[in-house]
Amino acid sequence: MSRFSTDWLSLREPFDRRARNPDVLRAVGAAFANLPSLVIVDLACGTGSTRRAIAGALPKPQQWRLYDNDLSLLARAAAAPAPAGCTMRTAPLDLVHDVEAALDGAPDLIAASALLDLVSAAWLERFVTECAARNLPIYAALTYNGEAALEPFDARDAEIIAAANRHQARDKGFGPALGATAAAAFIARCKALGLTVTGGASDWEIGPEDREMQSALLTQWARIAQEDGRLDAVEIAGWFTRRREFVARGVSRIRVGHRDVFAQPTGTR
Repeated sequence: MSRFSTDWLSLREPFDRRARNPDVLRAVGAAFANLPSLVIVDLACGTGSTRRAIAGALPKPQQWRLYDNDLSLLARAAAAPAPAGCTMRTAPLDLVHDVEAALDGAPDLIAASALLDLVSAAWLERFVTECAARNLPIYAALTYNGEAALEPFDARDAEIIAAANRHQARDKGFGPALGATAAAAFIARCKALGLTVTGGASDWEIGPEDREMQSALLTQWARIAQEDGRLDAVEIAGWFTRRREFVARGVSRIRVGHRDVFAQPTGTR
């Protein structure tokens, strides 16, 4: 599975939290409103941002089980203080091969943020099928959907984003990644297995004041376009220079499309 730096995870966390779809999150909270306690499994937990973002929307007490294959990120997640009414344990886990182990112990909710666009079609089918067989609801948030809009317009924007989407579909450790098709594939598989689905947009809205985030994204996209090799290096450099000038002038806005989905077994919970 791909590794992510703590700097990048820290940078994106406030945008993730702001982007989470409130209607989907309310549906998650309502599904568990009558439970005396809640056990939540967080897959690919990183530094624990999902717990920090949604614990307040769910009934307490809560027991969190955080899994990731990155020991450094797990250590940071374990060191973060848990809010009142929450307990937490972390454990390393190879999600590529052993995700079923995370589903053991009859949890009430499986949560995953910014994960599904990294996985393969085969892994997704296996995961959803296993959750459905165990009657486990899934809250899958912040799945990239392939859409990005940049202002002001530049003639090279579409080509750069197309390169980023091709890169997103590369193998991230699970096999060829679903990338921009992940949310639609997840919804389709859940519905095929009879799960009730609540979905909504959870786009990043990155404004002129968010210069560090904009610079990080533009740098990442320019590097990916170079690796992709379909655009001339001079064209990529020109695009990058123009976009950074927009950022410096305080006129740049970026929207990056994501989708949140809550899938619940019918007639349970």
